[in-house]
Amino acid sequence: MNRRDVMMLAGAAMLAAGTASADTLQYTPGLVTERLAAGETVFPDFFAPWCSTCRAQERHIDALRAETPGYDASMTFIRVDWDSYGQSALAQSLQIPRRSTLVVLRGDQELGRLVAGTRRADIQALLDLGLS
Repeated sequence: MNRRDVMMLAGAAMLAAGTASADTLQYTPGLVTERLAAGETVFPDFFAPWCSTCRAQERHIDALRAETPGYDASMTFIRVDWDSYGQSALAQSLQIPRRSTLVVLRGDQELGRLVAGTRRADIQALLDLGLS
C-alpha cells in the first residue's frame, strides 16, 4: 500500500465518522417537541460534521451506546445539524451556546447538558441521566 492509498483511506474514515448511527434521528423542526410530548426522553446532539470536538463526542457516544443497550431503549437520539439549525427556535429556547452541545430532556425539564466536553466519563454521566 502506498502513501496515497493510506491518505485516501484515512479521508474516507474521517467522512464515515461524521455520519450518525442508524438509530439517530436527523432533526427537523418540531421533532424534539413531538417526541417530548409523546413521553420520550430526548438526547439532542448539536453537531457539525467539520467540528473535531463533535466527532470526538460522537465516537464516545457510539461506543457507549454499543456497550449499554439501555441507552437506546431509554432515549431518542436526535442529531441537530448546527450549520442548518444553530439559530433555530429549538437552539434559542434551549439557549444552546455552540455546536458540540449535548442535552438530555424529559417532559419540560432539562436533566443535564455538556458543552464541548469530550471526556468519556462526562458523556457517560450525561447519558446515565436519561436511564431513569
